[in-house]
This record gives sequence, C-alpha cells and structure tokens, in this order.
Amino acid sequence: MRPGVRVGVDVGSVRVGVAACDPAGLIATPVSTLSRGKGDLDALAALVAEREAVEVLVGLPTSLSGRAGPAAAAAEAYAGALAGRVAVPVRLVDERFSTVGAQRDLRASGVDTRRGRSVIDQAAAVIILQGALDAERSSGLAPGRLVQAVDPTGRTVKGEQ
Repeated sequence: MRPGVRVGVDVGSVRVGVAACDPAGLIATPVSTLSRGKGDLDALAALVAEREAVEVLVGLPTSLSGRAGPAAAAAEAYAGALAGRVAVPVRLVDERFSTVGAQRDLRASGVDTRRGRSVIDQAAAVIILQGALDAERSSGLAPGRLVQAVDPTGRTVKGEQ
C-alpha cells in the first residue's frame, strides 16, 4: 500500500461529495459537499492541496453491465478538468452502488435521506475512496485508471501523470 492522503470524489449534477483518508491510507472519512458550478473545481483543488494529498480518486458511474452513460461522461470530463488544476494524479475508479450504499447506510443509522442529500454525497465519496483503498491493499496495484488533464474546450493539456 502506497502511503499518503488520498481524496475521494463523488461527482453529481448538483453537488460534489468529498472524502479523504488518513496518511496510512487505511480509513476514509467525509470532508465536505461542494455545490456544483462556478468555483467548485478551484475549491476542490484547494482541499487537495490543503490536505497534501498524493492522489485524487473520482468515482466513475457505470451501469451494471459496465457501460458508460451520460453520468460517466460527465464524471470523466470533471476528472479531466480537475487534473488540470492539481499537481497530483487523478484516477477514475468504479463507483457502482456508491450512492445506493450511502443511502442505505444512512437510513440504517436513522438519517432522513431526503433531507440529508449533502450527507449522502459525502458518504458516497467515502464509499468510493474506501473501496479504492481496499482494492489497492488487496491487489498491490493503484486502483482505476489515470486521467489526462483537459482544458474547458476538452483538449488535452498535459499527458498522463
């Protein structure tokens, strides 16, 4: 297991859930929920720098069959834009069931999921990050795939990190 803080990100159309792990890469915990829109990428980049993260793991929502739909394309675009703003690698990792799992876990703990949508986004980011940490621990390999940075027009601005 590579040492260092990692930041997990659950990209939604309205909000972005953020989680981080300890420097040993053992436990993911919720950090915040950002409103999607102007300034969210800069705020996320500042969180990554503030925590001295070594990597960012962005959830890639795919269907049960593994196909990528519009939400996956949006997450890939977001990850590419983020990669252009941070000095650490950004990776896309499978996030199937993260939001469903977060809602289930929160309901089980007594949280009203209709009123706690920002908490759900953070909990989904925790599930994404913890899954990636556990996968790396069991396989010895970095999870997911590296993202190339892109500018707002969609052009690659730097090669793989």
